[in-house]
Amino acid sequence: MKITRVHDTLACMNQKRLASLLNEISIQKIQGNADVLVNGITYDSRRVKPGFIFTALPGFHIDGHRYIDNAIQNGAGVIIHEKERENHTTGITYIRVENVRAALSALSAAYFDHPSRHLAMIGVTGTDGKSTTVWFIHQLLEALGEKSGFLSTVQIKIEDQVMKNPLRQSTPEAPEIHEVLHKIRKAGKDIAIIEATSHGLSEQTKRLSHVDFDCAVLTNVTHEHLEFHGSFEQYRSDKANLFRMLDKQGNKKLKHGKSITSCGIINNDDPSGSFFRSVTKKRVCTYSVVEKDADLFAHSFTPDSGGTGFVISAGDYHHEALLNIPGLFNIENLLAACLAVCSLLNIHISRLVPFFPHLTGVPGRLIPIHEGQPFHVIVDYAHTPGSFEKIMPMMRQLTKGKLIAVFGSAGERDVGKRPMQGRIASTYCDMVVLTDEDPRLEDRYKILSEIAAGCHMLEKGKTLFLEPDRVKAISLAYSLAADNDDTILLLGKGHESSIIYPDGPVEWDETEVARRLLKEMKF
Repeated sequence: MKITRVHDTLACMNQKRLASLLNEISIQKIQGNADVLVNGITYDSRRVKPGFIFTALPGFHIDGHRYIDNAIQNGAGVIIHEKERENHTTGITYIRVENVRAALSALSAAYFDHPSRHLAMIGVTGTDGKSTTVWFIHQLLEALGEKSGFLSTVQIKIEDQVMKNPLRQSTPEAPEIHEVLHKIRKAGKDIAIIEATSHGLSEQTKRLSHVDFDCAVLTNVTHEHLEFHGSFEQYRSDKANLFRMLDKQGNKKLKHGKSITSCGIINNDDPSGSFFRSVTKKRVCTYSVVEKDADLFAHSFTPDSGGTGFVISAGDYHHEALLNIPGLFNIENLLAACLAVCSLLNIHISRLVPFFPHLTGVPGRLIPIHEGQPFHVIVDYAHTPGSFEKIMPMMRQLTKGKLIAVFGSAGERDVGKRPMQGRIASTYCDMVVLTDEDPRLEDRYKILSEIAAGCHMLEKGKTLFLEPDRVKAISLAYSLAADNDDTILLLGKGHESSIIYPDGPVEWDETEVARRLLKEMKF
């Protein structure tokens, strides 16, 4: 099923009286009728329909106050704003607040009847592995007969069908989040899993401020998004808001009689694990592939290109297990998922081990492309230094011939990670082709040059190539591969459906392009 906007796809009639919502927010001034009927809530003037509340978000690039008149023309009956208005349209209710984003979060939760209060809520945060961990949690719950819905960067599930998530926001704005949760609850499910990004958890956006989380999961914390957070310390602290939110929660009773106890799940191998443990008073469980004293410990690995055999231990319990998805990092994601399910449902890990071999990976992650070519091609979403440190050593170990990587770095995003990407790639790869990821308004050659500055072990024109056109870059990488022992990694786009240029997004499907170019070579 192809969808264009989550908001449009999920749209439901949920009429409320404005007066019943206003006690949720701190109001500085009201002008107009406070008892009108409300048919929806949005921050995008283009999505406004008759009777909608329009919230004029200040924005980081665009100020929503500029679009108030457009929203009114499209039928908005209520305007939530921060800046004083000189002119007021007759028949429109204007509500001035100190913080529009805080108001949007609170109003969204109230408009959709506070759905997270009636669901067991699992939030997954971390630099890498969030989408996979969300997907593993969902699959394990379903295998146990527990019906759950979820929202991740890659996919969304509300009723019975898993759909592609087309948004370029891993954690969307508050109206979409609470509408998804409302629909999940309406579909009769007890559990919802949300990918909780640092942007979504930040006090700057407040997208998740009114979601009542019962379980907080940390995968890892590495260098990312410092252009938004300002420092690694702030980035880590914003992620830790997910764990701080646990302390607001009592124990929930769900409609089917289940009792839910709040808990935190932490990667004991991550240097920031102790920091996350310190910010909550709730019970915290740990997982590890290094420390045997963790609550859940995986060891004795037997990896190959198709997956990993291992032993899973919890106290005196030890059992051989198999995950048919390659990569030690996927074992870590699995451990996080298992602890979340076991802690939330109060069950033993032995209940889950039989399901491991049947788990599938997330679209766009470690996807092999076969079109008769005499070399290996892998598509993956890896785009951070942390994810490079996981996938590249693994592929280096599995590749007997040349390891060739094709990747870029996002424009108008964390600049500091670019030379780090280059350094890691040059450490593990024999050849690197740098290309567009999402240049946005930045100069594409400048981005590639900043990555190349970290590629100290590679030589331009021989083992290092700068080709911004992604189609040409993939073709170039194919031409550099020689035989069955060579592997090409196409990184950074994975499941994404566009590349963002100065003029806007251009449709892109990495897997389809990779296949098409191989077919044209007629192996």
